This record gives sequence, C-alpha cells and structure tokens, in this order.
Amino acid sequence: MLIGGEQVAGDGPVLDVENPATEETVSSVGTASPEQLDAAIAAAREASSGWASTPAVERAELLHEVATRMRAMTDDVARVLTAEGGKPLIENSDEVGWTAAAFDYYAEMGRNFAGRVIPSIESTQLALVVKEPTGVWGAIVPWNYPLLLLAWKLAPALAAGNSVVAKPSELTPLSTLMLASAFSDLPPGVVNVVAGAGDVGAALVGDPRIDGVAFTGSVATGKKVAAACAERVARMNLEMGGKDPFIVCADVAGDLDVAARGGAWAAYLNAGQVCTSAERFYVQREIYDDFVSAFVEQARSLRVGDPLDSSTDVGPMVSAPQRAKVEAQVSAAVAAGAELLVGGDRAGLDRGHFYAPAVITGAPASTDLLREETFGPVAPIVPVASLDEAIELANSTPFGLGANVYTRDLETAVRCLREIRAGTVWINDPLTDNDAGPFGGFKQSGFGRELGQEGLEAFQETKHVHIETKIAPKEWWYPYGSAR
Repeated sequence: MLIGGEQVAGDGPVLDVENPATEETVSSVGTASPEQLDAAIAAAREASSGWASTPAVERAELLHEVATRMRAMTDDVARVLTAEGGKPLIENSDEVGWTAAAFDYYAEMGRNFAGRVIPSIESTQLALVVKEPTGVWGAIVPWNYPLLLLAWKLAPALAAGNSVVAKPSELTPLSTLMLASAFSDLPPGVVNVVAGAGDVGAALVGDPRIDGVAFTGSVATGKKVAAACAERVARMNLEMGGKDPFIVCADVAGDLDVAARGGAWAAYLNAGQVCTSAERFYVQREIYDDFVSAFVEQARSLRVGDPLDSSTDVGPMVSAPQRAKVEAQVSAAVAAGAELLVGGDRAGLDRGHFYAPAVITGAPASTDLLREETFGPVAPIVPVASLDEAIELANSTPFGLGANVYTRDLETAVRCLREIRAGTVWINDPLTDNDAGPFGGFKQSGFGRELGQEGLEAFQETKHVHIETKIAPKEWWYPYGSAR
C-alpha cells in the first residue's frame, strides 16, 4: 500500500486475488489495519495545506509526470489488470492510456480555472468567485475499470489542490497498488492507497477527517455512502450504475449491420461489465426482425476465451457471484416467457467465469432483466411501435446514466437528446468517453459529475469575495434616521 509516501505491507486480513479466467490465485494482499487507515488519513490531512498552496503550474508539472510514468508502465500494468479483472489485454492497454490522459487533461484544467470576476455593485468594489480545494477526499473505486475510474476522481482532486486516500476494489487491488511509483514525485501524503474490503471503505467514509467521498459502485452501497456522508455533512460525488437503453429507429434500415455492430459493442464490452452497457434494446417494429438477425450474427461471431489472447473479444466475468447474478436474471426471464436466441452458456470452457454473449427476445417488461442492472453480456431486444414508446420505455426505470440512439433523422436525434433522462446520450456512436465531457447520472444512477470542468468543480469549494477599495461609510448604514 502507499501511506505517507512509503510503500508498506498491509497488517490487516489477507485478500486472495483471483484470476477470473483460470480461477487461480494471482496474489495475496495484506489489507489496511485500523491503525494503517488512520495513518493514511493523517498523512493526507498533514499534506493537505501544503499541496493546496502549491502553485497550479507546479501541480500541473507533477501531474504530467504521473501521466508519463503511467504510460511507461503500460505493458506490465495491463497484464496485471487482465490477470485480476479478466478484460482482454487490448482493452486493458487502452485503459492505462486513458488513465494517463485524464492526468494530462486535469493538469492543464487545474492551471486554467480557479474562479471568476463578477460585476460589483459599486464602482469602487471588486467582486470575485474563488474556487478552493475542499481538503481531503476518500476515493472508492470499483473493479470493472479500476484505474480509469480512479483517475476520474484522483486527477481532478489533485489538480484542485486536494489530498486523497484511495481504496480499490478487493477484487482488483493489484493494478492500483502497482501505481505507487507513478506518484513518487508528489509530496508524501498527497496520494495514499489502501487495500481492503467493505469494512475499510466504511471506515474511510465515516472518518471526520475526510471532507468528501467520491464513489463508484452499486446503488445499495452508494446509498450507504450517501447516508454516512449526510450524517456528518461531508461532500459526496456518487456514480451508482445504470440500465441503459439502446434505441434503434426505423430510418437506419439501410445500416442495420452497423447498428448491430455498435449494439454488440455497447452490450458486450468488458463482458457487459460497464456502467453504461446497453442493457435494453428498443427497436422499431418495421426493422425489428432484421435487426435481431443481424445482432444474433454479431453475438455468434464474438470469440470468448483467454483474455491474454489477442484474438479474444470477450473475456470472463469478474467473479462467480457476478456470473450467478446474470444467470439468475436470464433464467427468470426465460421462465417468464422470454426466448434465449444465442449464448447464455459457458462458451464450452471448463474453467473460468465465462458467459457467452446472450441475445434474448420476448422478455416481459416486469422482469428484472428489463428493470434492474444486469452487468453482464446480455442483450434483451424489445420491439416498439413508435419513437414515443421507445422514449417512454427508456425513461421507465429508476436509472438514468446513459442512453444510445441510432437514427439518420436530425429531428429524431434532437428529440431523443432532449427527452431521454440520462446523463449522457450517445447518438450513432455508443460508449465513447471524452475527458472534457461531464459524466454522471440522473435518478438512482447518482449525482455529481466526473470529467470536464464539472469534474474539477466537484472537488472545489466556492467562495464569494467582496472587496471595497475605498474606506468610507455607506449611506444605507445605521442610523436609519439620518438623511439619505
């Protein structure tokens, strides 16, 4: 772990990290004892004021160095990401690059924005809005994109002048712990990384020295984080998953192969274990049969297997319990009348948490498969009679993280981006991230935003400064009885 600038072994219970492709133990990691977590938070608190007062240009240089060091570690870190998480190696190499890019982006963003001047109410006055660091943040990161989702929190927090204590998922701690050397030029205590399960996360969230918590994970855990932060009025930024719709309009009849390929990418990337995975397909009836045929062909063409093999498209799911949850949703939908057209088995593999990309039709709207987050490689496809029906169904769940639309019609596109209640709406290009574009959700998908200027402001306090340059009494002061 990384505590106060030093790498130390955890004194707490040992975590065995499993390779989801082989079900073998990759490594064992000591977790943070209560004393070590206390030391990490104390180190962050001690480093906080010095880092906050460091000029933004100096912070930027150090964050650029973090990015450079991360890129130099790409091959080694990507292989560890693959071993502990199961994403194909090519995707993990990309993740390291995206992670570094986030540090480069916020290095410059932190130099560029610290507030604004606003019009004053008198000619002798100066009025400012000043953006200041919050203090110490806790960052709790999930297993599906352990480095990227850490960077979306850590990079803006550091650029804003905060110090951080980060906790990776107990399923994928190794790659995050490997990054310790990338932070070696930062002042000790500015970045601390501790390993542990839910007990360590709960202790981090509940500590009064933590001024804010940035969390990505399940709705159930996010609600616990929110309650703990609310209890002590700590800042929070929560991203809690989704049930993203994917709308295919009749006007793309001539491009169904492209729409099907885009849909397969959106549904099966990282074995469907993406917060913004397409988990509900609504296809206009005129093209429904042809789209289903094209989609099934895409699903059948995907190669499931060893994530270290360059020809693999879909690796294993992260764990046996995660796969079991997906299997239960699919089984319940089939029992309720749905038809499994392809996939849904172990892809002929005896070991590993593999699940062949599935396509399902006829699922009743009341099933969990169309209501609750699946987080697996499953694509339920539903015919709709109109765009009105598609938008109504898209908005029908408690989630609102992202949505996808395929259409050639500008009016349709504009209507969808306005009427679909989701934090991101992708039109004709699913799941593309942009460091400058804010990311977050509506409804139970969370609140707050990561990325973009909004992602920086999430880690800043706003202060209004009012300056009167002329020392003189104002006519509206006491006593009221004096002449005006």
